[in-house]
Amino acid sequence: MRGPLALIRGIRHPEAFHGTGVTGGFFEGWYVKVADAQQSARWAFIPGIFRGRDGDTVTDEAFLQVLDGATGASAYHRYDARDFSAATDRFDVWVGPHHFSSEGVSIRLPDLHGDIAFTTPMDPWPVTWKRPGIMGWYAWVPMMECNHGIVSFGHDLSGTLSVNGVPQVFDGGRGYIEKDWGRAFPAGYVWMHSQHFAGAPDASLSASVAIIPWLRSSFRGFIVGLRLGTDLHTWATYNGSRERWLEIDETHVRWALDGPSGTLELAAERKRGGLLHAPIRTRMHERVEETLDAVIELRFVDPAGRVVLDTTGTTAGLEVHGDLTRLLAVGTR
Repeated sequence: MRGPLALIRGIRHPEAFHGTGVTGGFFEGWYVKVADAQQSARWAFIPGIFRGRDGDTVTDEAFLQVLDGATGASAYHRYDARDFSAATDRFDVWVGPHHFSSEGVSIRLPDLHGDIAFTTPMDPWPVTWKRPGIMGWYAWVPMMECNHGIVSFGHDLSGTLSVNGVPQVFDGGRGYIEKDWGRAFPAGYVWMHSQHFAGAPDASLSASVAIIPWLRSSFRGFIVGLRLGTDLHTWATYNGSRERWLEIDETHVRWALDGPSGTLELAAERKRGGLLHAPIRTRMHERVEETLDAVIELRFVDPAGRVVLDTTGTTAGLEVHGDLTRLLAVGTR
């Protein structure tokens, strides 16, 4: 059980570890994406921890998931939960020999190893008492099934990974970090991200919509953040934004929203990716398909009708998972 001071510290530091003192029914994972300057080498590393029970069986484990965005190959590396450690006031995570922090990434797998440094500061979603990060005031609600955080919209990279003995150089590349923690992933959701938009090198998008359990019912909640330089434009359930439409078919996700910043239209092309593990309430075993090869068409029009951005994002992450029929049917708040 976490005390009130630990809860407040966690809300104020979404990038840090939230599981101190939690013995079961909990997961936490950091999504660390790196892409080289040419977008030819692109990887997602997900270090994390799961604590749970399946009947009388303890299912605690630490893990490092790896997704090769260029090939779609994925791997799940399981470690003893005692091989996991993380700071409670900053981004600093160890899983076995692998280290992730605000300074960079160190990977020590037999056929994939190396060090990538972050050469510019991380750019997190701003945290205030009123809106502590991407969750807004929902961050103060203790019953949330899954919490979300943006550790960095973008930062520059340098360094090298050795992949089966072949070097991949990340000098001049870009990185991105977000995370999730809680009891389980939503029953149905869509998530997308890109920071490689044509003609807009300072743009970074994170967008998600999911089934949110609420008391004895549920609703469709959404959070979208578009970083343009020093400006952050937000479309979210908690700031009065509204969906114009959400359509999901075999090839695309099409989504449009109105909010204080104006209108945002997104069309993400679905492509086959690698299979990752996701948490349910008893263990890490649900398989989720994720790609780092999606394409996102984005059009942003401000309240005055001016087109702020009309472009295409590449090297995009995309997950479309779970009960999509229910996701489309459930109402928004």
